[in-house]
Amino acid sequence: MQTTSSKLPYELLIGWRYTRAGRVAGRNGFISFISGVSMLGIALGVAALIIVLSVMNGFQKEVRDRMLSVLSHVEIISPDGLANWEPLALKVAQQPHVVGVAPMVSSQGLLSRDNMMRGVSIRGILPSEEGKVSDLPKQFVAGNIEDLKPGAFGVALGAQLANIVGARVGDRINLIVPESDLTPAGAMPRMRTLQVVGIVDSGHYEYDSSLAIMHWKDAAALLRLQDPSGLRVKVDDMQRAPEIAAELAQVVPQALWVSDWSRSNRNWFAAVQTERKMMFIILTLIIAVAAFNLVSTLVMTVNEKQADIAILRTMGASPGLIQRIFLVQGLAIGLLGSLAGVGLGLLIALNIDVIVPAIEAIFRVRFLPRDVYFISELPSDVRLSDVVTVGLMAFGLSVMATLYPSRRAAQVQPAEALRYE
Repeated sequence: MQTTSSKLPYELLIGWRYTRAGRVAGRNGFISFISGVSMLGIALGVAALIIVLSVMNGFQKEVRDRMLSVLSHVEIISPDGLANWEPLALKVAQQPHVVGVAPMVSSQGLLSRDNMMRGVSIRGILPSEEGKVSDLPKQFVAGNIEDLKPGAFGVALGAQLANIVGARVGDRINLIVPESDLTPAGAMPRMRTLQVVGIVDSGHYEYDSSLAIMHWKDAAALLRLQDPSGLRVKVDDMQRAPEIAAELAQVVPQALWVSDWSRSNRNWFAAVQTERKMMFIILTLIIAVAAFNLVSTLVMTVNEKQADIAILRTMGASPGLIQRIFLVQGLAIGLLGSLAGVGLGLLIALNIDVIVPAIEAIFRVRFLPRDVYFISELPSDVRLSDVVTVGLMAFGLSVMATLYPSRRAAQVQPAEALRYE
């Protein structure tokens, strides 16, 4: 009865035997050790790259989600106010991929209380519709979004802004807007006393330290507007916001400006992508060093197996078959290292929310103190595309590292190799 192994290609059997031989033969122990180190280096490099990319993806996703809990996915803006905004909002809401639409007023101002002054971003909203486009109603840590009533001139402050100016719910503060009133003494900036009715904490310092939220009718009255300055739009897939914004631009009047969240935060996301690419390059070099250790390993194997190569050549083996034998050995090491690295990387990346707290508990350290960082836990977002790219790249480098030693093995001359045997 013919065994399964006899059906395998000749070079595959010999190459796999060479890969395993060093583990049982004492003479080849050092070569086996070097092979193991090369395999381990590839595995650790692949695992490190998968873990780092997953954590960077997690941080990016966490920050993006916190930003978009305050920001709009898409904004439709009119410089002079959006007259008859209700029909336009209804039309936009009926478009594909649109989840919610709400009016807004956006401007800047200067907040003052006692001797403290702070520049703020004024946002006018419609409380009953705001929940359709953002998570703002859930982010009130004091007061309620329904306390923003038209004509009452109430304001909800970001948590960090409230701490900076020392304001609490019920306090009164002054808001100066970029409008002026003509008086006998000349043009005076428009100022209004507002009552703090809520505190908002989105978890993003940039917005919590500069956001002042009002009912859109109160904000419009301060800015001498009769209508909202635009519409906030929420879509079903934030990653497709630029594409959906381009489609909405074909639906709304040409005088309106349509923008998406990626444009308003382009610098931040460009910096994140640059950092991600640099980290990918650095860790790829680590994998390359481990992969090219295969060159020295296979060269040592070729030198040690010259007598075997000569015997195979005298038995009729072609140079191509000899080359394929050592290709099999190198590719086996690269493939096993890549697969082990992918497995280890996925195991750690998918359980990093358990592993990191365990390490912190054992060594009594805190990697991300809550009083310093808004994101105090290591988030992880494993993406299949990253895993496949890293695994294939590591295996590709192993293939490249295997070419020279296998070519050298094919050039061994039987007479020279057997002269001293």
